[in-house]
Amino acid sequence: MNFALGFKAAMGDASSVVNLEKQLICPICLEIFSKPVIILPCQHNLCRKCANDVYQASNPLWQDRGSTTVSSGGRFRCPSCRHEVVLDRHGVYGLQRNLLVENIIDIYKSETSRPLPPKTEQQQLMCDQHEEEKINVYCLTCEMPTCSMCKVFGGHKDCEVAPLQVIYKRQKTELSDAIAILVAGNDRVQALISQMEDICRNVKDNSRQQMQHISDKFDELYAILEERKRDLMERICNEQDQKLGHVRGLIRRHGDHLEMSVKLVETAIQSMEEPQMAVFLQSAKEVFKKITDTAKASNIERTEAGYESMAHFTVHTEDVADVLRAIDFQTGEDLKDSADEVLKDLTTSTAHQSGESGRP
Repeated sequence: MNFALGFKAAMGDASSVVNLEKQLICPICLEIFSKPVIILPCQHNLCRKCANDVYQASNPLWQDRGSTTVSSGGRFRCPSCRHEVVLDRHGVYGLQRNLLVENIIDIYKSETSRPLPPKTEQQQLMCDQHEEEKINVYCLTCEMPTCSMCKVFGGHKDCEVAPLQVIYKRQKTELSDAIAILVAGNDRVQALISQMEDICRNVKDNSRQQMQHISDKFDELYAILEERKRDLMERICNEQDQKLGHVRGLIRRHGDHLEMSVKLVETAIQSMEEPQMAVFLQSAKEVFKKITDTAKASNIERTEAGYESMAHFTVHTEDVADVLRAIDFQTGEDLKDSADEVLKDLTTSTAHQSGESGRP
């Protein structure tokens, strides 16, 4: 009750009425809010019909069948602040009504329906050519407002005219529809931008995944090559140790034989220096026998020719290297064929090396 009395008191001030009316204008249709008035999450208000028009333009798959809505939800942006409004399956019918604004509209309309004071009447635009005539018609030919006297006697007597109020309502409706279309178009552009931003993020994520995949694949190849390298190196080392052991054994045997021969020579020389013939003959016979036995045992064992060569461990990697250089992005089937070819080449090379490793 106190609110109504204060409101009516404020209505006595013309400037207050103008300011109030601006607050009650829908940003879509540019008219006083038509009930029901809904309140958005951003606290701005819209006629439910206008909100529904914008919502349907932004969500073409949404259907309105009387009081029954068929939708999986949608979204649109507030025309006042561009805040995104997310709706459930009920669409705009799921938003709350602003009963306070509706009550203010009722009081405003009841007060403004009274006859306007003379001062308000004088504020209406007057014709420049006929100062006492109000501008009350619209010239469709010249596309400008004018007065009745201009139509009858003035420059618009041969033009087609229509009531100013009719054209006013028509153009306001057209402008409201254009605003709704523009708002819906802005929402679609914003949705497209969001979609493109999602695509950019997905491109980056997918590229990162594929680069990690490629890195893992090459790490696997590195691991295979390192394993094969260690295996081949180990086989070379084993044969090296085997040959070195054999040759060093021969060196020890021949060294022992040489040492024994040197000692025997020293003994024989000492025997030859004996001045007494009887003593010489007794010792020389035994020394001679040892020299004879040593000479017979001097059949020195040798290694065969080329024993030191390790050339049979040569690795032929030209074909495998060509396959590795030819690695490129392929379809799944092509990649499988290439992998089988690489595996076949590696297997063939390994078998070839195994056969050569058995050579003396």
